Amino acid sequence: MDPRPDAPILEFDPAPTAVIEPRDWRPPVEGIPRRAVVCFFQEVIAQTCQGSRVITELKAEHGAHPVYVLEHEGQELAVFHPGVGAPLAAAFLEEAIAAGIRTFVACGSSGALVPALTLGHVVVPTSAVRDEGTSYHYLPAAREVSPTPSAVAAIEAALKRRAVPYVTGKTWTTDGVYRETRAKVERRVAEGCLTVEMEAAAFFAVAQFRGATFGQLLYAGDDLSGREWEHRGFTEHASGREQLFRIAVEACLAL
Repeated sequence: MDPRPDAPILEFDPAPTAVIEPRDWRPPVEGIPRRAVVCFFQEVIAQTCQGSRVITELKAEHGAHPVYVLEHEGQELAVFHPGVGAPLAAAFLEEAIAAGIRTFVACGSSGALVPALTLGHVVVPTSAVRDEGTSYHYLPAAREVSPTPSAVAAIEAALKRRAVPYVTGKTWTTDGVYRETRAKVERRVAEGCLTVEMEAAAFFAVAQFRGATFGQLLYAGDDLSGREWEHRGFTEHASGREQLFRIAVEACLAL
């Protein structure tokens, strides 16, 4: 009998090396900061990093993502956009680690699964339900994966210093943005998920596999908690997006 599971995604191989290693594509970059904010808000990057030095680029077929060196209160950290979706975001995280970055705090938006999460409400994920494919190439099959505890603590400390209300809890990471069915939403809420997004589980898995430090901040954007989906204009929530970036910077530099 063939011992392999029916689903190829469950064929986890713990081998520490692969045919193509990140360092084959992305060698170490001299002078790159050891800490980075992974920011999904392109407009915030454009405004905040204007005039900042570009130390390297993360490249894919659609184009290049600059890695900026941002100076903040006498310290340096890297800033880059990871792309959207677990496969690309995980690959760029791999390359950033290979380049020399070891500590990451990500900031992005998410869909709200519970009505209590009004637009802009901050969520700190303490685990992610692995309903995507990328994380299964880094860790054995399991329902959830967690961020680095020290990163979560640094994020919470930064939020408390700024007196920003927040909640902690599970997030649901999915590859199928147009397959978030009502039954699945109800199932995820029943198991404690507060938000849905497309990258957290992959980020946490890559970080664990590579021995990097990783934490994430989300804000509640569109609303999936009611009978009808509501956009709520979350992509134009400029003040909230900028504030989340600033908190991510503060938390990252504390690590």
